[in-house]
Amino acid sequence: MAEHPNTPAYLELHQRGELRERAAALREKLASCDLCPHECGVNRLKGEKGFCRVLARPKVSSYGPHFGEEQPLVGYGGSGTIFFTHCNMACVYCQNWEISHLGEGEEVSTEDLARMMLALQARGCHNINFVTPTHQVPFIVEALVLAAEKGLRIPLVYNCGGYEKVETLRLLEGIVDIYMPDFKYWDEKIALRLSKVPRYPQVARAAIKEMHRQVGDLVLDDEFIARRGLLIRHLVLPGGLAGTKEILKWIAEEISPHTYVNIMDQYYPCGEAWRYPPLDRRLTKEEYEEALKWAREVGLTRLDQRAARKLLWLTF
Repeated sequence: MAEHPNTPAYLELHQRGELRERAAALREKLASCDLCPHECGVNRLKGEKGFCRVLARPKVSSYGPHFGEEQPLVGYGGSGTIFFTHCNMACVYCQNWEISHLGEGEEVSTEDLARMMLALQARGCHNINFVTPTHQVPFIVEALVLAAEKGLRIPLVYNCGGYEKVETLRLLEGIVDIYMPDFKYWDEKIALRLSKVPRYPQVARAAIKEMHRQVGDLVLDDEFIARRGLLIRHLVLPGGLAGTKEILKWIAEEISPHTYVNIMDQYYPCGEAWRYPPLDRRLTKEEYEEALKWAREVGLTRLDQRAARKLLWLTF
């Protein structure tokens, strides 16, 4: 019997037994971890910690329906978010500081992680939204095998900072339905200073191209809920630190003018931002409006609803 067109791709991999093979291949990487561009080379299976500080079990801060995400993810039932502890970036202004830097959360089993996915589906969430998944990918796929066996059937969202390794992403092809990366910086020196990651722009551009190759532009169903595709987030930073104009131009020209983009205006000083002026202040109205005008100028046609409303107001 042919699958329904809205059926997540991972179910086909599971039926063929390939999902379990991918999980095994990803777990092998933990012995000399090279899951992300840091390529720490530590043996996480034997208790060695790398940049992310996570070992060989999932570590989760919280999970539940989320209604503050992009509208195509939230719909009417919410996005089923699972917040993973720690991160492969170290942004000095992180708005989830307690989770990413301080390690707030608990180690759980892959069985627990599978139960979280199924619980979110049972509560009517439209998707499973893995927040900061990069360093915990093997556990996610292992848990997915168990969840698929128990009836998981909603799309998976890979909600990351954009600092991804293409080789790892290729092991996720056919597993992830919706990629939602940040594109944080255009300047690699600023990225290194503010997020402690080398070569961020080059890495993010290659990763986003691979994501788009796998899933294409964002596809919505009859209820305007996301089923598959790429959604890019960009947080506008004070003082033009993010390189917003260049990033939006690159997305329109190198990915697609139909890319769904959330140009975010919610920056506020968190963590150690006070040490890094102008990050010690909030974004101004004028700075955000300028970002929206750039989006219009480069021809981006699909902005998240909140940004789109503001752009419409500016146009008239």
